[in-house]
Amino acid sequence: MDQLRALKYFVKVVELGSFTQAAKAFSVPASSLSRRVADLENSLGATLLKRSTRAVSLTEIGREYYQQVSSLLNQLEQSNEAVRSYQTEPMGKLRISAMVGFGREKLLPLMDEFSRLYPKVILDIELSDELSSVGRDDVDIAIRGGYAPNDRVVAIRLMDNQFVPAATQQYLADYGVPLHPNELKQHKGLYYRSPKGRVPWLSKINGQWHDVSAPVEAISNAGEWLIDKALQHQGIVMMPRWVLAPFFESNQLTELQFEPPLSASQSDDFGVYLIYQKQRYHVPKVKAAVDFLVARIKHAK
Repeated sequence: MDQLRALKYFVKVVELGSFTQAAKAFSVPASSLSRRVADLENSLGATLLKRSTRAVSLTEIGREYYQQVSSLLNQLEQSNEAVRSYQTEPMGKLRISAMVGFGREKLLPLMDEFSRLYPKVILDIELSDELSSVGRDDVDIAIRGGYAPNDRVVAIRLMDNQFVPAATQQYLADYGVPLHPNELKQHKGLYYRSPKGRVPWLSKINGQWHDVSAPVEAISNAGEWLIDKALQHQGIVMMPRWVLAPFFESNQLTELQFEPPLSASQSDDFGVYLIYQKQRYHVPKVKAAVDFLVARIKHAK
């Protein structure tokens, strides 16, 4: 039995939910594909799939086996691509997932330049604040804000992601300028919602971390909407400095200074990270993109 082929057939059946569709994907007779999967089950001494006239589904052991096998096949394909692509020109589809705000403000303008440098690379960019895995979600590069991820991937810190509070001069004239975090109880808060929930306003007072969040005026994962409400003098907004910087420069918003200072995290390891699987760096399109983004963002003056 060609076990590798049988494994590929099995995974495709699970992904498409049909022996017939899987057979079409490989351009082989459905009977041949079904027989190979059956041989795989016989060799394992276990039933991996529950077959019916309407659908195909995984057994309990089949589900566990699929998770392990699909991961191995993905790693094998990546290794094969790395060998095939070694020392060749960057080309093919490059899949990037990035935070919405960072993608719009930083990534997309830069990738126009990248496309001019590497015209044979087809960009497939998804902007989403949902957490994703560069291995599981079929993404070559992910750009995420937060903490450095685990050791199974390479994570390059591109820039700081420190949240800072801001408001308009009109709002401060109406409600007063808060100087101590405890004074925020008398103000209105415009809160950004991350995939993990509302980003809190924290402060280390007398050596202890406290949630000093102001009463909620609005919560959203749409940063532009929150900033617009702040510009309409409706509250204090707290977002990454790189997001608010243009509004500080134009004097539309004023950064608030507290003693002790505000933070969105108890850790100093809070940044924007470029994430990829180590073995993927040898693929020219991935290496070109990683080197380009690090040079343009991390090393930018």
